[in-house]
Amino acid sequence: MATLEKQVMVVGIDDSEHSTYALEWTLDHFFTPSLGFNSLFKLVVVYAKPSASSAVGFAGPGAAEVLPFVESDLKKIAARVIEKAKGTCTGKSVSDVVFELVEGDARNVLCEAVDKHNASILVVGSHGYGAIKRVVLGSVSDYCAHHAHCTVMIVKRPKIKQ
Repeated sequence: MATLEKQVMVVGIDDSEHSTYALEWTLDHFFTPSLGFNSLFKLVVVYAKPSASSAVGFAGPGAAEVLPFVESDLKKIAARVIEKAKGTCTGKSVSDVVFELVEGDARNVLCEAVDKHNASILVVGSHGYGAIKRVVLGSVSDYCAHHAHCTVMIVKRPKIKQ
């Protein structure tokens, strides 16, 4: 009897609450063993670490001295984000997960991860930026929705009523 290979689901993470919520939501709805079924997907969690030069955003006198410190901080942040995601997966009893740390712009890194893994679904969180912030900062979810070669699920945190 032939075994079916699982489809791949890529989840993009960063150090935001929106990203954490998207990962937790995905685990709860697609991977939690307590739901009584084996997941139909293989899970790949991807963190895009910005390069030091893009994070600093300037060149000139003094830049060379600053870059090693920025790179060190970015590596610490990346390690913390990956460890938090591993803890989230472990806490939800999901152990069959691949974690990837890739340097580059998140928009490109996630679309490339989709292609690399031949993913069926890409899951990203939504920061909920308004139109002006989205234009200035760029929207990873918007870019991926238009450029990823798979279905893109944008997970939004529910609004908290006060």
